[in-house]
Amino acid sequence: MLFGRRKRRISRLLVVEDEPLVAFDTEHFLTDSGFTIVATVDRVADATALIGSGTGVDLVLADVNLADGSGLDVARAARTHEVPVLFVTGNCPVEAQQLAAGCLAKPYAQRDLLAAIQAIDAVLAGNKPKRMPPGFRLFDQVD
Repeated sequence: MLFGRRKRRISRLLVVEDEPLVAFDTEHFLTDSGFTIVATVDRVADATALIGSGTGVDLVLADVNLADGSGLDVARAARTHEVPVLFVTGNCPVEAQQLAAGCLAKPYAQRDLLAAIQAIDAVLAGNKPKRMPPGFRLFDQVD
């Protein structure tokens, strides 16, 4: 197809969020946008177990501050399995630059979340992102 949509590299997402309303909204919006949500979990242990299980995950969306620990631990687990992470958080820590593909500041508009995912997808494909949403930082290294 000459003008068809290109295939996404990122299609299967793991959502790690301990705020139920945010998790629900994110899951439904991304599903409606054509993504497959592998799971939505609210605990570090559940996220790291799922990542370690070999379940196909293309991108982890993780809050940094979780009720039972830190999203940084989720990112470390994802990194060992070569799964990129997008932090969605009110306060992006300095360590995030070594662990994640990018960081999107909360609160964010749904279109900005989609644009952040598309920017990471573009980098994974070896391309320059077309649009950088407000409140989004794309880090240099993307695994």
